[in-house]
Amino acid sequence: MPVAVDLFCGVGGLTHGIQRAGINVVAGIDVDETCRFAYEVNNDAQFIPTDIRSVTSQMINEYFEGADYTVLVGCAPCQPFSNYSNSVSMERKLDKWYLLDEFARLVREVMPDYVSMENVPNLIRQEVFTGFVTGLKELGYSVVYDLIYCPDYGIPQNRTRLVLIATRHGEIRMPDATHTPENYVTVREAIGHLPPLISGEINQEDIIHQCSSLSDLNMRRIRQSVPGGSWRDWDKELVAECHLKESGRTYSSVYGRMMWDKVSPTITTQFNGFGNGRFGHPEQDRALSIREGAILQSFPMDYIFYEEGQEFKKGAVTRHIGNAVPVRLGEIVGEQIINHIRQGEEFHE
Repeated sequence: MPVAVDLFCGVGGLTHGIQRAGINVVAGIDVDETCRFAYEVNNDAQFIPTDIRSVTSQMINEYFEGADYTVLVGCAPCQPFSNYSNSVSMERKLDKWYLLDEFARLVREVMPDYVSMENVPNLIRQEVFTGFVTGLKELGYSVVYDLIYCPDYGIPQNRTRLVLIATRHGEIRMPDATHTPENYVTVREAIGHLPPLISGEINQEDIIHQCSSLSDLNMRRIRQSVPGGSWRDWDKELVAECHLKESGRTYSSVYGRMMWDKVSPTITTQFNGFGNGRFGHPEQDRALSIREGAILQSFPMDYIFYEEGQEFKKGAVTRHIGNAVPVRLGEIVGEQIINHIRQGEEFHE
């Protein structure tokens, strides 16, 4: 069985998907200790709260001992390359690029059989990514990468991600799409079965199915919002002054409702706020619930995000969900690796 270690694991979206594909993920590494409970309770793997710069090849190799095939995966925190960080100075962005360099260092030192990385699309244009790919090829890896549109793989979310897969065992290719626009998983199919909520309500059967309270002003706004629309649908007195300025006219997706029969917008770390994107429920006068955001990230309904008896920290949970690799995307990558291993073994029989 292939054995994997997940760098920058967060609460385990990538780990969970890869495990569902049949890869034994034995450890996840992340500097954020608040991710430990959700990671370990949902995955048969150990959480290691360590800065990537402190991780050594010896640590990784201990987890790989006895493995038939070794797999090193990870999603370096994407903020330095994200559209949402365009206002961040280049100097601050460069400070974060060491994360990918550290990933490359561990690949060089460990030489796993398979490597996979997921990140934001903008990274594909950066020199740090070009260097990562070149380094893999110099080590003898076959490398493929592409921008993957998540709805093409059954994820009900308008999200594009950069996915890379590399191996030391022959050629490998990107996974084929499993869906077309005619059968994309829609918002209705994903979350339409959940119990209705009113603004600020917490479902008594599922504390994760809760939504933020709307102010009187935002309640008036959402009542004038239409699915797929924007603040341009409101009466003039409801429109924020910043949106009337020339610089704010392009922000048409904020304060909007999702559409039932389309995929959702990209789930961010602020998906539970009506004013942070098109995160209004398609018909109920409220923002997305935390559970709805998790489902749109393709987390299963039974995924546990907090420890009973402990304080429920809504901000931390929404951040964990928004930062996660969609579980289904991890599963697709894992299936591609498993299929490649099987094909190789059949070839050598």
